Amino acid sequence: MKERQVNAFRHVMRLGSVTAAARALSVSQPAVSRLIADLEADLGFALFERRAGKLFPTPEARGLAGEVERMFHGMARLERFARDLRGMRQGVLSVATLPMVSLHVLPRALARFLGEYSGLRVTHNVHTSPRVADLVAAGQADIGVAQIAVGRRDVRRIASWRTACVVALPFGHPLARHSVLTPRDLDGVAMVALAHQSVTAGYVSERFAAAGVSPDIVVESQPSYSACALVAQGLGAAIVDPFTPRLFGPTTLTTVPFAPEIPFDLHLLGHGEHPLSRPAAAFCATLTAELEATPGAHRLPDGF
Repeated sequence: MKERQVNAFRHVMRLGSVTAAARALSVSQPAVSRLIADLEADLGFALFERRAGKLFPTPEARGLAGEVERMFHGMARLERFARDLRGMRQGVLSVATLPMVSLHVLPRALARFLGEYSGLRVTHNVHTSPRVADLVAAGQADIGVAQIAVGRRDVRRIASWRTACVVALPFGHPLARHSVLTPRDLDGVAMVALAHQSVTAGYVSERFAAAGVSPDIVVESQPSYSACALVAQGLGAAIVDPFTPRLFGPTTLTTVPFAPEIPFDLHLLGHGEHPLSRPAAAFCATLTAELEATPGAHRLPDGF
């Protein structure tokens, strides 16, 4: 069976005559008759009885017509689905991020994105940075935002930003008057530390060790939002990313720059080998624009 034969048969069955089918298909009446005859030859049985110059469908023709309509309906659905994919009115986007971007940056980016592509369904999960990278590497998340260990090859960095960690203090804390705080300034000060396995905790340990100071850690907590909540209750100071303390407001937490600087790098991640889907690529552009507009985040050159 050829597509032109099946299409001619469909039009004859739907419109009731060869003449009407020829008119709908913009071909000659003999051309439609020849297509029907060729289809019958290919099938090995008659589809119509020809009486007094008219065609009367056989039971086999009626049965075949039902299958043909289901086929064309499926093709129509496929065409609509493809159009929706092209216009990004169809599809699923899975995003995984570390907590610090999940409370402000990502919601703003998603609001903009879904305002433009309302037909998409988005899944957003919040995890630690290693888990985010693992999800992207396994194909369980289309893109991720995380800190990653040097040398990891199963994910690729689409874009990177650098921020500098700050010291979060309860509102009214005496150290809030400083323009910058060093490990020596924090000697003997109660500290809320991020979990020891985090990238930031490693930097903090290096900075304090280099200064010959042992931090007075009273609580170890993860993520940074939890650490800041503990600081807000007066349990100590915390060295965290600059974004999270802003969520508590200036009358709850005060931040002071920390020196020597502790970088907090953010990486927009994709699978190490697979290309991004069209929704993922579009959302990367939206998220990038949101991070570019976020105070304290500086885009790093590719391949830094």
